[in-house]
Amino acid sequence: MNDFILHNPTKIIFGKTAMQKIVEHLKPYGAKVLLTYGGGSIKKNGIYEKIIQQLAGFTVQEFSGIEPNPRIETLRKGIEIARAFQPDIILAVGGGSVIDGSKLIAAATYYNGDAWDIVTNPDLNPSKYIPLATVLTLAATGSEMNRGAVISKWETHEKPAFGRNELYPVFSICDPQNLYSVPKDQTAYGIVDAYSHVLEQYINTTLDAPIQDRFSEGILLTLIENALTAIQEPTNYTARANVMFSATMALNNLIGVGVNQDWATHQIEHEFSAFYDIPHGAGLAIITPRWMEVVKDYKTAKFIQYGKRVWGISGDDEDIIANAIQKTYDFFASLGIKMSLKEWGIDNAHFPEMIQRLAGKAGKEKPLTAHEIQTILNNCL
Repeated sequence: MNDFILHNPTKIIFGKTAMQKIVEHLKPYGAKVLLTYGGGSIKKNGIYEKIIQQLAGFTVQEFSGIEPNPRIETLRKGIEIARAFQPDIILAVGGGSVIDGSKLIAAATYYNGDAWDIVTNPDLNPSKYIPLATVLTLAATGSEMNRGAVISKWETHEKPAFGRNELYPVFSICDPQNLYSVPKDQTAYGIVDAYSHVLEQYINTTLDAPIQDRFSEGILLTLIENALTAIQEPTNYTARANVMFSATMALNNLIGVGVNQDWATHQIEHEFSAFYDIPHGAGLAIITPRWMEVVKDYKTAKFIQYGKRVWGISGDDEDIIANAIQKTYDFFASLGIKMSLKEWGIDNAHFPEMIQRLAGKAGKEKPLTAHEIQTILNNCL
């Protein structure tokens, strides 16, 4: 096991009474709240009204319109609003995109320069950050309990990740009932995103970290066992709760400490959605099984373990690996996700540029070659 430091300062308020505790946890930070959200779905499902009622004793400024795959072009407007309002805390209401975008607002409001600098320069550390809290409405990214975010720049088709320790949410409200109105396709994409987060940390060459492996396998099994129920019975509290907590635990540092991590599938998907704006989870579903085929020869032991422990497969090693990859593909397909780029109307026009950006960079354990990336992309078609 590799050396590590594990620290996560985010407080999770989870369950059916979580929404009643917003004021209690906001008060210590001050009276001025910047309320951020997306396209307005929270006004249709009643979440907005519940929050506004609780914020009656606060001075509130709203910033809405943070889109999926949040764009720097949109977030610059939110940063200007925050600079004028000078909030004591940001309350981000939404899924990963809203939370990620709000993290950039929290980091850039007091930065004397363009916010994109913070995204692209990991050594740049603003002198002041606005505290961030979240009300989670979509289970997927785990952004409610981590330091990272992904921001798009549409004009140049870039979608990098960035992170700062100061961007851990101070608290996150996680009420599974807030997921009841999430559409089936978005529920499916969120499940794939969480599943992929685990695989990026679990399918590795670290073979002496059984606690991390068992945690990872538990999350994967929980997602598999609850996925179809959450999609087919959207108001099933137990299924929604298990999916929600699995997504949070999938990317809050716990399973990734002390082990090698990969992240090639996310790096490749970021290129897809930077050019085509495909839903992140949909892109991951397409890429992941094709990535598995390319890396299986040097991650053999973990693939065999994955096949045996998660999917209950027996037989010789080659059969276990092949069946584990097929089971992963079939699981994603069973959620109703289109499993090829062609089904999304995406061709290979931008593949050369993607390969140039990714070759020798995608994959932390063993960076993928241009040929390997080409193979993955072609198989995704």
